[in-house]
Amino acid sequence: MDGKIVIITGGASGTGAESARLFTDHGAQVVVVDLQEEQGKTSPFQSAKTEQVFTVVMLQTRRNQPGVLETPGSILDLNLERFHRTMAVNVRGAAVSIKHAARAMVEKGTRGSIVCTTSVTSEIVVRDLMNTRRRSMGSHDEETAKQTEEYCEARGIFKGVVLKARHVAEAALFLASDDSVYISGQNLAVDGGFCVVKPI
Repeated sequence: MDGKIVIITGGASGTGAESARLFTDHGAQVVVVDLQEEQGKTSPFQSAKTEQVFTVVMLQTRRNQPGVLETPGSILDLNLERFHRTMAVNVRGAAVSIKHAARAMVEKGTRGSIVCTTSVTSEIVVRDLMNTRRRSMGSHDEETAKQTEEYCEARGIFKGVVLKARHVAEAALFLASDDSVYISGQNLAVDGGFCVVKPI
C-alpha cells in the first residue's frame, strides 16, 4: 500500500476506523471522512493533499439504525419509511459516491480501486450496482456493531469465531492492494459462510 492515497467514508469508528488503522499500518496515506466530526478530528491518520486523486476509495454504506439486523418479517409488515431511508443511504449514497470517485480516477488517468462495504440489508442491490460498473467499492455505532457480532456468532457456521471489524478491514485491504490487480466486479462476503448455508 506504499504510496497509495486512501479515502475512507465512515472512518471515525467501527469498521471504518479499523480499516484506516490497517491501511495506515501498511504504508497508505489515509483521509477519513465521517459525519462524526469530533471523532474524525481526533483520528490519528495521515492527511493526503486534497488536490491529489485518491488511488483507493472505501465506501461504507451502512445505515446507523437500530433493528437493521432483526429477522426479516412478512412483506405485509414492511415499514416503507425505514425502507426508503435505508435505500437512500445504502444504495443511492453508494451510487453517487461511486460515480464521483470513478469520474475523478478516469479524468486523471489514475488506476485505483473502489471498495464498497454494505450490510445484508441492501447487499444484493449494491452488489449488482458494483457489477454494472465493473469496479469494486456510513458508519455504524457500537450498539450496531455488538448486534452484528451477536447475530453472526449465533448463525454462523464457524462456531467460536466472532465477526470483527478487523475481518472486514483485511478483506478491504486485499481488494485495494496490488495483490488483487486482476480482480474486478467481485462480491467478497465476509460472513463466516452465512450466505452459503442461509442464502438471502
